[in-house]
Amino acid sequence: MKTLSFLLLLFASSAILFAQSLEKLSPEIDQLIDSPLHIEKVTTNPDFKWTEGPVWIHSGYLLFAEIPGNAIWKWTPPPGSSPVLFMRPSGYVGTAPYKGPEPGSNGMTLDARSRLTVAGHARRNVWRLESMDPHGQITVLADEYQGKKLNSPNDLVYSQNGDLYFTDPPYGLPTQKDSDPAKQLPFNGVYRIRHALQQQPGASPDRAALELLVKDLPRPNGIAFSPDQKTLYVDNSEPKKFWMKYPVKPDGTLGAGAILYDASSDKSPGSPDGMKIDRNGNIYSAGPGGVWILSPSGKHLGTIRMPDRTSNVAWGDGGRMLYITASGSVYRVQTRVGGILP
Repeated sequence: MKTLSFLLLLFASSAILFAQSLEKLSPEIDQLIDSPLHIEKVTTNPDFKWTEGPVWIHSGYLLFAEIPGNAIWKWTPPPGSSPVLFMRPSGYVGTAPYKGPEPGSNGMTLDARSRLTVAGHARRNVWRLESMDPHGQITVLADEYQGKKLNSPNDLVYSQNGDLYFTDPPYGLPTQKDSDPAKQLPFNGVYRIRHALQQQPGASPDRAALELLVKDLPRPNGIAFSPDQKTLYVDNSEPKKFWMKYPVKPDGTLGAGAILYDASSDKSPGSPDGMKIDRNGNIYSAGPGGVWILSPSGKHLGTIRMPDRTSNVAWGDGGRMLYITASGSVYRVQTRVGGILP
């Protein structure tokens, strides 16, 4: 039965707690999210249009992309403090003005050596920063498949053995369409970079190590592993809105996929986008109207209804805080289970 719990709008430590709702579709949600729900806006900027790609850095701060501004920003607690510019440009690096709406980078994660790894989006590659110096050495991990440029890498996740999996829709191209003149590949793929962790700093990408795993999704977007790494989740943003699950074979390739949940009938603002998994295997994903929480079997447990269109999520602090990028702001919600930090 659907129930709503509301929190009055108030101010606390320069952060804002919003009067939003936790849509409960199963009693199981009470084991994952506290009620009443506290959604805290931790930072914003009037110039921000679309925040994305949040990742918690172990020394105690959050990085996130602001794609239209072609930048990565750094936010350090406490809530309400202003973000500072970490890197610009983060995506497109050409000299001519970019003709599309999303020139920046997109999803980010850390590898096992705590190196920042970035879906370059309008840069049309996947790259790694060798230190947390924004002016430090950048290593390109992937930029083309079988001699053709990637579309615009969107989101990414490492497997335990150091392989890197990523999605490649066309949202970073000028028109964001399959008919874009710059699009060289006839599909929007999901890929694996074998041995990405072991690529030497500054070395050219091992293009022979880039493996196409999925090419039948119209708009692959968010991507995440189950805790045991036996399942890879990939969601599709449009025209239909759904989450897929793929069995991961011992050699790292994927078996036949199946739809985990189809949300195409939900007309709320937003689509399946960035996602993370908690320690129990539940999925927390940007979706229509906010953050959707799905069980490993595909049961919709509930939705954190957000005040803004939602793009992505990340575990932070000790792992139980869920950071949420949505439109021009960054929010956070305390969870009961939480996830493992990259």
